[in-house]
Amino acid sequence: MRKFNVAVVGATGAVGEEVFRVMEELNFPINKLVPLASSRSAGSKVEFKNKEITVLELTESVFEEQEVEIAFFCAGGSISEKFAKFAVEAGAVVIDNTSHFRMDPKVPLVVPEVNPEDIRFWRETGIIANPNCSTIQMVQSLKPLDELYGIKRVDVSTYQAVSGAGKSGMEELVKQMQDFFAFRLEETEIKAFAHQIALNVIPQIDVAMDNGFTKEEMKMVNETQKIMHKNFEVAATCVRVPVLRSHSESLTVTFREGIDVNVDEVRSALENFENVKVIDDLENKKYPMPIISTDTDFTYVGRIRKDVYSPNIVHYFNVADQVRVGAATNAVRIGLKWIELESDI
Repeated sequence: MRKFNVAVVGATGAVGEEVFRVMEELNFPINKLVPLASSRSAGSKVEFKNKEITVLELTESVFEEQEVEIAFFCAGGSISEKFAKFAVEAGAVVIDNTSHFRMDPKVPLVVPEVNPEDIRFWRETGIIANPNCSTIQMVQSLKPLDELYGIKRVDVSTYQAVSGAGKSGMEELVKQMQDFFAFRLEETEIKAFAHQIALNVIPQIDVAMDNGFTKEEMKMVNETQKIMHKNFEVAATCVRVPVLRSHSESLTVTFREGIDVNVDEVRSALENFENVKVIDDLENKKYPMPIISTDTDFTYVGRIRKDVYSPNIVHYFNVADQVRVGAATNAVRIGLKWIELESDI
C-alpha cells in the first residue's frame, strides 16, 4: 500500500493525541508524520511507534513545506476555519474533527459504516467533515434499523461524559470530587461547566437556541438527517453527567406505520452491523456501560425492548467512547476509506 505524508493539527490536544494512538493501532500507511500545534506547543514532542517526533508550528505554509497529503484537524472550529484552506491549496485532503464544516452542503459528513459513498464528494472542497460525537454512535445503531424497518422518528436522551468538554472538563470533575471528600465542595471552582458537575447532572450542553433546544441537540438532528439522507424526525435532549469518558444514549425509535417490531430481528440487525456490539441480558445484569466502552472502538447496544403500547416502537441504550468512536477513530476510519476509494479510481 502506498504511504502518505500525514499532518495532525492540534497534535497536543486530547483528540489529537488519540488520533496518534488509533493510527498506530490501525496501522495507518504513514510515510511522514507531521504533528502541528500553536507556537506555544511547537517544539514539544509526541510519541508515535516508540519514536519521539517534534511538534511544528501551525502556519499557512507548513502544509506545502511538509508536502502534506492527509491533514487531520483536531484543534477547534476557528483553527479549521482559518487554516484548512491552506492544507487544501497544498493538495491535501482535510478530515475535520470540528463542527465548522459539518453542515456545509458541499462538504461530505461521514460515518464510514453508514455513508462511505459520500467520501467521493471530497473533491469539491477538499474537506471531509467528522460528525458530532453523539451523532456518530447514534447513527451507527440507527442505520441497520432503518434498513430493517424504515425509521419514522427518533427520540434520544444523551448522558455525556465530561471529557466531551476536553481535558479541563475531566480535571474539573476530579477536582470537585476531591473537594467533596475533603468537605470543601461549597468552595470548589466552577469553570468548565455552568454548574457543579460532581454529584450532579446538567441538562444543557452548548448554547440555547431560539426553538428551546440547545446547539448540541440541533447538531444531532441536522447531522443525522444529512448523514443518513433521510428526513425522519429527530428530537434530542443532551445532558452532561459526572462520568469521565464515554457517552451514553437512551433511544426510542418509531418505525413506519404497520411495522410490528420483532426484538430478535432488531438484535440480529445490530449484531451484524460493522463495529456495533450487542450486550443485552437484563436478567443477568449485562448491558452497555461507559466502563465497558471506554478505550474501545465499538458502539455497544443493549436494553433492547419493544414498546408496551405501540408495536412499531423499540427502545434501547447505547454507549461509545466519544474520544475514539466519536472523534479520533471515526476520523482515522474516514482516512482509511478515502485511501481505499482513491486507489480504486
